[in-house]
Amino acid sequence: KKWKMICVCLTLLTIFLALTGCGTNSQNGTNNGSEARTDITIVLDWTPNTNHTGIYVAQAKGYFADAGLNVTILQPPEDGADMAVATGQAQFGIGFQETLAMALTSDNPLPITAVAAVLEHNTSGLISMKDKGIDSFKDLEGKTYASWNTPAEAAIIDQCMREEGSSYDKLNTVPNSGADALSLMQASDVDVVWVYEGWDVVMADLAGLEYNFIRFADVSPVLDFYTPVVIANNDFLAEQPETAKAFLAALAQGYEYAIENPSKAAEILCEAVPELDPELVAASQEYMKDQYKAEKEVWGPIDETRWVDFYSWMYERGLTTIDLGKAGFTNEYLPE
Repeated sequence: KKWKMICVCLTLLTIFLALTGCGTNSQNGTNNGSEARTDITIVLDWTPNTNHTGIYVAQAKGYFADAGLNVTILQPPEDGADMAVATGQAQFGIGFQETLAMALTSDNPLPITAVAAVLEHNTSGLISMKDKGIDSFKDLEGKTYASWNTPAEAAIIDQCMREEGSSYDKLNTVPNSGADALSLMQASDVDVVWVYEGWDVVMADLAGLEYNFIRFADVSPVLDFYTPVVIANNDFLAEQPETAKAFLAALAQGYEYAIENPSKAAEILCEAVPELDPELVAASQEYMKDQYKAEKEVWGPIDETRWVDFYSWMYERGLTTIDLGKAGFTNEYLPE
């Protein structure tokens, strides 16, 4: 009888452990009855800023979790987000249309595709101190620009100078030291710097600087290209399309929330990245709420005509060996 009683107890214990084990989340070990989430990694293009707010909102508000995803946000490695996504270190990343063209036309093309527009329009341009007298791209003649020495960068500025009847050959360039834009534009050996309006120009306003800012897209419509964009690994898209759609749907929720609630979104970003300046983030977020989707009804879709026009321009300027046309992007994985 004693032996039978021991066997019964052991059987009951085994059943109990099996039942309780069914309610354990293998992802975090909590006994909450939920299924394990799919791990997803997204790598940024730069240090966290308001281009990335929608990602942090989707994380903090639980949109990723609700979609069954466990998302890790990484800052870029030395070889950049494009390579991290192409090699499968991350499923998603933040990239740019112009650098994507180089990645797609290199000797070893990278298997990456743009799957969403972070901003609807190109908000980049050149900033200078007001006393430099650079009110237009024509005024760049004889001035000094802090350059990264990339072919696309030079071609874009050259395009704008040509549009206004001046010559890029008359613009002096010095290496960009990598210092922050406001320090560079006030340096004795630099007149003008490439910046994004939603961050550095906002920073200049907060600093009370008197400056001029000229936008590329205002001068030449073909330069209203997509920068930045969300990129994805091609194999991942082919093998896990539903996961890709779930991620982008949650991400779209994050950006839509940031559009409707800029101050709260700014707080979420600062909580996730406490080293950021709350005043700068709040002011930048107020600007960005009108830029994420601009005139579009929803966040994310890429306009085929603008995409194709810019790639045709890159080919005409000798920046790519082939005219990519509509290659390199898809809206297929965005919410319908």
